[in-house]
Parts: sequence; structure tokens; C-alpha cells
Amino acid sequence: MYYFLSHLSCLDICISSVTVPQILVNFLHQQQTISYNECMAQMFFLISFMGAEGGLLAICKPLHYSRLINTKVCTILAVATWIWGFLDSALLTALNTRLEFCGVNQIHHIFCDLPPLMKIACNDAHINEVADHISGLFMGVGPLLVIIFSYVFILSSILKIRSTTGKHKAFSTCASHLTVVFIYYGNALLNYQRPRAGYSLATGTLVSIMFCVITPMLNPIVYSLRNKEVKEALKKAVESWGPPGHCHSRS
Repeated sequence: MYYFLSHLSCLDICISSVTVPQILVNFLHQQQTISYNECMAQMFFLISFMGAEGGLLAICKPLHYSRLINTKVCTILAVATWIWGFLDSALLTALNTRLEFCGVNQIHHIFCDLPPLMKIACNDAHINEVADHISGLFMGVGPLLVIIFSYVFILSSILKIRSTTGKHKAFSTCASHLTVVFIYYGNALLNYQRPRAGYSLATGTLVSIMFCVITPMLNPIVYSLRNKEVKEALKKAVESWGPPGHCHSRS
């Protein structure tokens, strides 16, 4: 579990590192520009890390972990998710290089991503749109369906547990993963499937910041609170922030 959590934390750091520094530079310098090569690089790494995280969150045969999982399998699965993300991103970025830009190349977004780039392209972007939809099915919908079907089996097994304590423990074990999945796919859905009508640039900016900053920040917190030692340390920290005791002086 901690091995995969380390990869999840690394991906969260990478997603924020790809977008946030450039956003801060533009904000401080009051000059919202980025070169073409930097834009392509930002888009490539962002899509890569997002695709890898989606694959990392997917679970399969969860009731057989004790029999199937070992160090070799963990390494293969982790490496496969990273390769999965980079291959998908390489294909989409290569297709994006065929787009031509003319006139005012103003991206209505706070970072470089495929949908806003396709909107300002001068030539036909139909192939790019088809590839983007296919990628979304494999990289987004695919892992999500695997997660849903996996939890159908988990739920059916939990309901067979007779004791209330056992059911509560089983649900508690799944809570962290379900929370992270809900936050990740919820923000991804808002970020990439936003409605065209009644959706302002300010709202899009807020959603994008949530996806690139808030979501990566919440994931370690959600999983850390499942750790007994972390909860004890947090409890002590909260108690230490309480009002100071009264001082007594000797007469």
C-alpha cells in the first residue's frame, strides 16, 4: 500500500510542479505569456502524469491481493502506469504539433492543455479531437469502470459479513481510496467536460486550480489520516495549539 502511495504522492507533486510555477511567474510579472516549446512541454508532462495517476487509482481483483501481490508485481504495475501515461501523452502531443496557429494566439486557460489549444488552431483539428476522445475513454473512463466493477465485488463481499464491526472495518478500509477517486475524477470531469454555455473564464480558472493544486494537496492528507501514528501526532499537535495554562507564582 505504501509503495503505491509513494507513487501517488510523486505524481501529485509532478502535476502541481508542471503548472503552478509558470502560473506564479505570470502572476508576479503581470505578463501572461509562454513560448510554444514550453507550452508543448507543459502539455506533454501534464497529460502524462494525469494519465498515470488515473491508472494508478484503478484496482483489479481486490479480494485476491494477499495471493497475487508481491514486490515484483508491484514494480511491474507501477512502471506500467507511468509508461501508460507517457505513451498516451506522446501520441496526443505529436498530433498537436500539426496544428497551425495564426493571429492572436491567446489561450483562454491558465496553463497549456489540448482542448484550449485546439480551439485557437487555424487548421482542421478534427483528428486531434477524435484522438482526444479516444484517449479519454482509455485513460479516464477505462480505469473508472475497472474501479466501479471492483467495488461491486467488494460491496457484495462486505454485505456477506455478519458482524457489524467487520462491516464497519471493511468500509473504513475502502474510504480513503474512494475519497481520492471521487476527488480526482470529479475535478477531472469538471475540468474537461465543462458546459459551453454559462461557464465563465473565472469559473474555469477556479476549477483548474482545484484540479492542479487542491486535489494533489488533499490526496496525502486523506491517506495520512488512515494512519494511526499520523492521527496521534495530529491530535497532539491540536492539543498543543490550545490555550496556554495559567502561571502560578510563589508568595
